[in-house]
Amino acid sequence: MGDEGKRTVSTGTDQLLCEIEAGVATITLNRPAKRNALSNELTPALRKALLDADTDPGVRCVVITGAGRAFCAGGDVSGMGGNAAPSAAPNDAPKRTIDDAIRNLQQGQETLTLRLFDLSKPTIAALPGAAAGAGMSIALACDLRIAAKSAFITTAFANIGLSGDYGGSWLLTRLVGVARAKELYYTSRRVGADEGLALGVFNEVVADEELAARTQSLARSIAAGPPIALRYMKENLNRAVGADLRTALAMEADRMVRCTRTDDHKEAVQAFMGKRKPTFRGQ
Repeated sequence: MGDEGKRTVSTGTDQLLCEIEAGVATITLNRPAKRNALSNELTPALRKALLDADTDPGVRCVVITGAGRAFCAGGDVSGMGGNAAPSAAPNDAPKRTIDDAIRNLQQGQETLTLRLFDLSKPTIAALPGAAAGAGMSIALACDLRIAAKSAFITTAFANIGLSGDYGGSWLLTRLVGVARAKELYYTSRRVGADEGLALGVFNEVVADEELAARTQSLARSIAAGPPIALRYMKENLNRAVGADLRTALAMEADRMVRCTRTDDHKEAVQAFMGKRKPTFRGQ
């Protein structure tokens, strides 16, 4: 994988950048003046970029990061607060409007957070700075998180009178526990890099200037691994959250036996016996 050249992937907007090199797709939220807040242009592009990365055989690991000094500030607050129903609307129009809005948000969450959580390839969030609100949820939906020393997360929803979306309550609870997650949602306080590492929110904290290099090093190491086995590992671990032991054992057995039938497994055994590094082809 390491000798592949870099290629730039068009996302349809300069608010989202994507490059692929050595099996790693690096997706960059690119609204630094707005701290990479989500927008009607950026968010659909991100959904499509995730789907494209998932189906691209040349991608074995996905990195999501933000341009400038933030990861993602969540929703763009400047566009909120103008959703009142028109006064001349029929009596049932507000109800229809609410139902439509709920369905739209549910679909939006499933095609972003759920898609990212279930992506068939390992994912890494690289945080150069703040991850707030839905931006925090996106970071938590990734498999791993590397934070710069100046990075922090905050639920932020209470600050603007909202309860939270994009899966943050589910994802944060599983990382830090119910009581701590409630505290962080109720108070919207910032969790800095060192505390986030201690809580298990971050896998690693590095100096600000080392974030990009360390993230790429880890991503390329993962991308060089056995794609089929890694996909099954992720499935096992994701499903273990809601499954009992019997179900988890059955799934592990199924995926383990399937791995034994792969060329990658045979290559790994031969490489081990020959005392060399294996070359995995995802077959």
